[in-house]
Amino acid sequence: MTPKQELFAQAYLETSNASEAYKRAYNTQANANTVNRKASQLLKHPEVIKLLADLQAIHRQRHKLTIDDLLQELEQSRLLALENIQCSAAISATMGKAKLLGLDKQVTEHKGALTPPVFNFVGVKPVRDLTEDELNIELAKYGIDLRANIKQAMKELH
Repeated sequence: MTPKQELFAQAYLETSNASEAYKRAYNTQANANTVNRKASQLLKHPEVIKLLADLQAIHRQRHKLTIDDLLQELEQSRLLALENIQCSAAISATMGKAKLLGLDKQVTEHKGALTPPVFNFVGVKPVRDLTEDELNIELAKYGIDLRANIKQAMKELH
């Protein structure tokens, strides 16, 4: 493991942001796509994975904190917030529990083949082919009065 990989792992634990950790460890001003790609690669590197796990274990041991402890604390906060009719705080505690348990990820299930949407624009003329009256009718559907807008613009010019 290189010293920069070690710095990356430490910065990642501190920030929980792989891109930020990469920038700190490698002191780079590379574009965002490059930083994101390189940071993602580092998170998959076997030695970095092991070091992250070891450092996390050290932190947990140092603080003698378990997920169960955090869940219990969040539940107490949630119940207190509900008693005091503080809905926002209760929701925050619930979301904190969901995040700890990995339940905050949106899952989308796809069934069958994915097909692109089909748009059917029957009878639509290009704007350049509309007469002035047809254009005014179409714009009126959206509350736009072209003649009034032109008159107003002319007043502002003079």
